[in-house]
Amino acid sequence: MKPFLSPLITVLLLLIHIPLLGQRYLGYRPTDSGGPLMPEQAAYDVRFYDLNLRVNPQEKSIAGRAVVQVTMVHPLDYLVLDLDQRLQVIRVERQERTGAFTDTPFERRGNKLWCQLHGTRQPGERVAVRVHYQGRPKEAPAPPWVGGFTWATTADGSPWIATSMQFDGADLWWPCKDHPSDEPDSLALTVTIPKPLILASNGVLRKVTENRDGTRTFYWFVSNPINNYNVALNIAPYRTLDTTYTSVTGETIPVTFYVLPESYSTARDFFPEFLQHLAFYEKLLGPYPFRKEKYSVAQTPHLGMEHQTVIAYGRFERGPQGFDVLHHHELGHEWWGNLVTAFDWRDFWLHEGFCIYMQALYSEELHGEKGYHEYLKGVRSRIRNLIPLAPRESRSAVQQYMIAPEYLESDGDIYHKGAIVLHALRYLIGKEALLKALRRFAYPTPELERVTDGRQCRFATTDDFLFLVESITGRDLDWFFEVYVRQPVPPRLIVDREGRQLHLRWQTPRNLPFPMPVDVQIDGKRQRVEMPEGQATVTVPETAEVVIDPELWVYKWGDGK
Repeated sequence: MKPFLSPLITVLLLLIHIPLLGQRYLGYRPTDSGGPLMPEQAAYDVRFYDLNLRVNPQEKSIAGRAVVQVTMVHPLDYLVLDLDQRLQVIRVERQERTGAFTDTPFERRGNKLWCQLHGTRQPGERVAVRVHYQGRPKEAPAPPWVGGFTWATTADGSPWIATSMQFDGADLWWPCKDHPSDEPDSLALTVTIPKPLILASNGVLRKVTENRDGTRTFYWFVSNPINNYNVALNIAPYRTLDTTYTSVTGETIPVTFYVLPESYSTARDFFPEFLQHLAFYEKLLGPYPFRKEKYSVAQTPHLGMEHQTVIAYGRFERGPQGFDVLHHHELGHEWWGNLVTAFDWRDFWLHEGFCIYMQALYSEELHGEKGYHEYLKGVRSRIRNLIPLAPRESRSAVQQYMIAPEYLESDGDIYHKGAIVLHALRYLIGKEALLKALRRFAYPTPELERVTDGRQCRFATTDDFLFLVESITGRDLDWFFEVYVRQPVPPRLIVDREGRQLHLRWQTPRNLPFPMPVDVQIDGKRQRVEMPEGQATVTVPETAEVVIDPELWVYKWGDGK
């Protein structure tokens, strides 16, 4: 388990392609994932998953077994796992203190699997169960947002299979503790599929065995903590593009692009750009976190997802700004999401908002500050202000991403508002301080930048980021986060002009303090107006042309509308 630490306007339309979220009617309700943990599941930490499956594309079924190893935090008589009711449990075994497995009683209660431990297991004790199961897992009706298995076919009719589980949880296909706060230290994935198909998955491919029954078995191993929804199956008659990338640490990282045969020529054109994106992220945030394993991308029949070390990628496209936005976004999650992981769905803006902001920084890298601002204009227009960016109470995936009962996607805010909040923070504290905060949020110490054994990965919260920025700047910024992050509605800037007097005043929910400065442009000359008490008066010539916040640095009600 991870340790827990308390141009170009057209460019912007391409952001719609990234999450394809905000004001989108799904028509389906995901199977909920996350939320408050039941006491029986909060009472243990997962250490290791060992999954062994056979995938049958013709029947759209899976069968196999899963070993779940945990450490007790509180006394328990049962180990409670999550497993979708569509899957049949054949038997459950518990591991005795001798190491041998023996059958144990179990009970299905909805999507919970209660496994008897034969006596109370005490804190610190290691416990393991082995679950044998089979069935036809849920088919994804609207992947990757409403997920499950996607059983597609290639141009020649070959199976093309992918999993996407972010909203729904990995319990749709294997027994696990379905919560973002608990990740295994490592995971083994052994999967048997028909020849000549290839399985692209997480971590390192240790071996492939050719079986006499017309199948082959792939042995993948993940040696770093990994969130359940990031464990992925990508199955197709893939061809590969292979190269290596030299990290800023000097280490050589294998890089592979798994593509369909019919996409091979197009993929060769896009592949070099992947390395450029890696170099950009390493320059700003520090080394690629999973250098000991690999970086890979797998072509999928859905848009994309940040599956750790094997990014799902479903669209070859460059925007007018000249870069592959989809790949850039999903790669960013190797830092914001897989290296630094939100402890609860309530803080997932740390994943999505940060990645959108990285795209703005990349636009700045390519096109200067003008490109940066143009990119963010489109981002700003996508904000809906439906829910707090980071509520204080625990949230499930559906609660954070959906507005029930219509299942309208509301997470344009955790994507786009999150990026705009970072943009406003940059205005307040300066670019240098913000970039320093981003790098230290990714890697708190230079020593961690050299670590590849899993200790580099950790959980974080919104408050962790707040405390970090405060420590870097030496400023109290609670007011900034309280208004922008904890409230659903942004502040209003009330502007009154009386003769030569320009009165500015912030209006906030519940009159919360908000001493945010703002730029005022008077006859083409710009000045920064400090508002220590949330208000200020500026003297201007009566005939002067006045523009408030001409570059939209400070997010406020009405921006982007």
